[in-house]
Amino acid sequence: MDQLVAMTDADLKEVLMWRNAPRVRENMYSQHEISWDEHLAWWAASKARNDRRYFIFEQGGKKTGFVSFTDMDEGNGTASWAFFSSTNAPKGTGTKMERAALNIAFKALGMRKLCCEVLDFNYRVIEFHQRFGFQIEGRLKAHKLVKGRYCDVVLLAVFAEHWADMQNYN
Repeated sequence: MDQLVAMTDADLKEVLMWRNAPRVRENMYSQHEISWDEHLAWWAASKARNDRRYFIFEQGGKKTGFVSFTDMDEGNGTASWAFFSSTNAPKGTGTKMERAALNIAFKALGMRKLCCEVLDFNYRVIEFHQRFGFQIEGRLKAHKLVKGRYCDVVLLAVFAEHWADMQNYN
């Protein structure tokens, strides 16, 4: 069974290994290899906040990915999200993870709008999100310095009602 389960301390080593994989790092704002101490500090700070939730995606009992919800604003029903898969995740994991994440965001967490940011050169992920109903809401021009050039950040969002409509037609 595919499912998202709450991340725990026991998941820290795997999540760090996945996050430090070159194919993941090259698409992140922070592209350096994250140290264990830096990872522990992030986790301690994250656990102290009420506006964040972290999940591990499991397929057939195997951990294959990470999903985060941040900047959760219950009053406005908004949140941001991000995800990445393990280096040995089977083909199709991203699709399953995104579907599970949208269901959690809109059903379990009660969000009405889910946002994400993607570096402009990562057009495959932009198109991937659009297949799930995300629409481009804007662009932060020359916003992040990556590999010696300032990249735009593409802002995307999907609303709960749009996701629900998509589910009725799929």
